[in-house]
Amino acid sequence: MSGPAEQAFRRHYRDVYGFVRRRSATPAEAEDITADVFTAAVAGLDRFEPGPTPVLAWLYTVARRRLVDEARRRDRAPVVTLEPVADDYGGEVASVLRAAIAALPEGQRTVVVLKLVHGGSIREVAERQGWSEAACKMRLSRAL
Repeated sequence: MSGPAEQAFRRHYRDVYGFVRRRSATPAEAEDITADVFTAAVAGLDRFEPGPTPVLAWLYTVARRRLVDEARRRDRAPVVTLEPVADDYGGEVASVLRAAIAALPEGQRTVVVLKLVHGGSIREVAERQGWSEAACKMRLSRAL
């Protein structure tokens, strides 16, 4: 990231994160959504036309859409179980894994279980959850 995108990120990250955090359940969820906002903003940079609408207002619009997407996803999120862990490993290892996975924020927990426990691809997990592949990879990286 360089040029105008990097400048916008440096200048507006704190404002966008604060906006999202006030509307999110956890700081981790706010970080994930804010990352999605800037990922979407960079992807849409070629369509952005500087004009009377300030960059920050445009970023807030993207953030609002991501918050709505997250609320919709949460409403349709599948119940994720860890039964394959208990089947494949001994009781002690399974209980340690369950505790570690349960301690993760919801988005990170979901991607870990769907990708690593159930064996889905990043693309499958992203499509199932309504996330971008980049956001899915970021959640997995943070979780690990």
